[in-house]
Amino acid sequence: MPTITNATGPLTLAGLHSTDEVVPSTIPVDLATDTYRTMLRVVVPVAAGDLLDISGWARVTNDVGRNRGDAGYTVGVGWHLWMYDASDGLGSAGLWTRISPLCGDNVSRDRHHMPLAIDTLYTVPADWPAEHLMVVVLRADAHSTAWKSGDTLTVDRDYGQLTARRWTPPAAA
Repeated sequence: MPTITNATGPLTLAGLHSTDEVVPSTIPVDLATDTYRTMLRVVVPVAAGDLLDISGWARVTNDVGRNRGDAGYTVGVGWHLWMYDASDGLGSAGLWTRISPLCGDNVSRDRHHMPLAIDTLYTVPADWPAEHLMVVVLRADAHSTAWKSGDTLTVDRDYGQLTARRWTPPAAA
């Protein structure tokens, strides 16, 4: 069985959870930088103290203005990883916690396609309720000072994956 060691000692690979089911078909472009859309999500059985090694990627396409016949504009895209408790009775309406640094880049009409790649390590909090499932989510937002109502970035539905590798401490003797 594969093992790694961190500051608390050895950890054993307890599961690999992955999805390539990209959720939205578009991300609305607006001025705000906090109108996120869920790109991918995966449910992971976790326990307090587990280490999650998470990697994800998706792709967006900038065609803004094409339907109007204009040159369009550059769109800023921000993306990050979040989590929430799937077993608390609230689901996605409950508390969301950002678990990765913010990532961002600009996609112009000339660039056209832009990958959104991210990796992070996340330690499940010590107060995580026993037997609760965690949902890990890759979210993104599109924004520009040149935005026009109704403009969107296309989410390339055949391009994306979110993977969480669950590492656990050895069982107590």
